[in-house]
This record gives sequence, structure tokens and C-alpha cells, in this order.
Amino acid sequence: MNTNLPSVFVAVLLAVALLCIPACSRSSSEVWNGYMEGEFVRVSAPISGQLMKLAVARGAEVRPGAALFTLESASEAAAVAESEAKLARSEAQLENLRKGKRPVEMEMVEAQLAQAEANWQLATANRARQEKLAVERTVSAVTLDEARASEVNARARVAELRAMVEQGKLGARADEISAAESEVEAARRTLVQAKWKMDQKTQGAPAGGRVTDTFFREGEMVAAGTPVVEILPPENVKARFFVPQDQLPSLPPGTPVQVRTDGGRATIPARVVRVASQAEYTPPFIYSRENRSHLVFLVEAKPDNPADAVNLPPGLPVEVTR
Repeated sequence: MNTNLPSVFVAVLLAVALLCIPACSRSSSEVWNGYMEGEFVRVSAPISGQLMKLAVARGAEVRPGAALFTLESASEAAAVAESEAKLARSEAQLENLRKGKRPVEMEMVEAQLAQAEANWQLATANRARQEKLAVERTVSAVTLDEARASEVNARARVAELRAMVEQGKLGARADEISAAESEVEAARRTLVQAKWKMDQKTQGAPAGGRVTDTFFREGEMVAAGTPVVEILPPENVKARFFVPQDQLPSLPPGTPVQVRTDGGRATIPARVVRVASQAEYTPPFIYSRENRSHLVFLVEAKPDNPADAVNLPPGLPVEVTR
């Protein structure tokens, strides 16, 4: 039995050595430690107001465009109604200027024209009669002059009323219409601005993701530009790890890497998206050959599939390999 012990011992050592070969095939220098980080999207309203409805809760998954919160908007609704009324009034005034006189007014002017034409015919006939009598010397020169003056006045009245009829068929002057058109455009832009302010009181999700935090409760006042809801889109999650300076040339942007969490059974494929331009843990004195080994650079990598980042919360320690 004792003679067999050395051979058994050698066999065991050989087996252990063979098992260690795969484990040692990957150098520990190619494993970089890091953590997950997220770029959060904080949603706010550009206008202040009381928080009337908070439509999401912490931890909820939202889709792009989903309603997040609504602020009180009574003042904005009143401004929209006022702007709509002003626009309608401006458009009515412009339409009225583009039209001629109203039908009733045109009928009145045309009736006056008909009466003036009848008076002109009567004055013309009277003038002719007076001229005939003047030849026979049965009327005075004054009477003839009065008849001629009456005809001239009647003709001038007809010309005046004819011009009024033509004017009534036309709209207002070009400059008046131009001024009215400018008022309509100004009213329309005021309405657009009022509606924009009204719309800003309800904010939707600019991107899909998980609601990581809410900062107000219903009934509280929210200042303009203050975040109300915080969202973390999956595509905004990335791994941050540190690479020694001598290995940095092998990891340019676009290099594929593998991300593994503690206890993770599978690796997550990712790709380098950024390499820091400055080193971390810079030695305080000179870059000697010994000190250069302590230089590391921050590198960021994003998962190829954003869905893989759902279970990788920011702050989670990870290991990155090639």
C-alpha cells in the first residue's frame, strides 16, 4: 500500500493542474472592475402650479408619451378662451372690411340714385321748356338761369350717388385691410401661445423607462422648472470601469466587451462608447516607470441590447472582460 501512495499523489496533482489550466487561461489583468451608472431624465414643467394629479408611482414602467403629472390650469384655460374670442372678433372685422356695404345699405343708396335720376330728368325737361319760353320772351332770364342750375345740380347728384353705389360694391381700402390682417395674425399667435402654456400643465414621458423617483405629492405647489418625476430609460444605463494605461490602446470606442455582475450566471454583451481623456488616481509627483502602472482611465460601455440593462441598477458592481 505504501508503494502506491506516491503514484496516487502524483495523479491527483496532475488532475488539479489540468483543471487549473482553463481557469488560468484568462489573465486577471483583462478583468476590469467597475459599476453600473444611469443617466436619469428628470421631467418638469416650464410653468409653476399646484400638482393636481400624479399619474405614476416609483418603480412603474412607462412608455414614451405616457402621462406623468398634471398641474392646475384654470388660469391658462381662461387665457385660451379669451384668446379664442379675440381671434374670432378680429377675423369678423377683417371679413367685414373685405365685403362691401350690407344689402340693406346698398338698396337705400340705389333708391336714392333712382330718385336723383328722376329729378335730373325733370330738371332737364324744365330747362328745355324754359329755354323755349325764353325764345318767345315769355319768361325772364332769371327763371331760365334757375332752370339751368337745377339741371346741373340734379346731374351732379346722380354722379355722386352712382359713385356711392360703386364704392359700396368694393371693400375697405388696402391699408385698412392690411392692418386688420395684422391684427388677426397677432391674435392667432396669442392663441397659440396660450394653448402652449395650457399644454405644458400636463407632462408626458419623453422616453420609456422605469420611474425611479417622484419629488412631489398631489396638492403641493411646484415651481417652474422643478423636476416632478425621474425616469431611467434602459438605453441610458451603462457600465463604468477603469482600465490601466498600458491596456487602454486595446479598448477604443466601439470595442465589444462582456459585463458580468456578482453572482451573474451570464455575461451581457456591451460596447465601449467613451474613453476618458484624463487619467484617474494620478501620481502627485513624476511619471516614473513604477508610478505609471497606477494610472487608470475611466471607460464607459453600453449594453448592445437596452433590455439587458433592466436588471442592472445604477451603483451595481460589475466586472468587464473582453
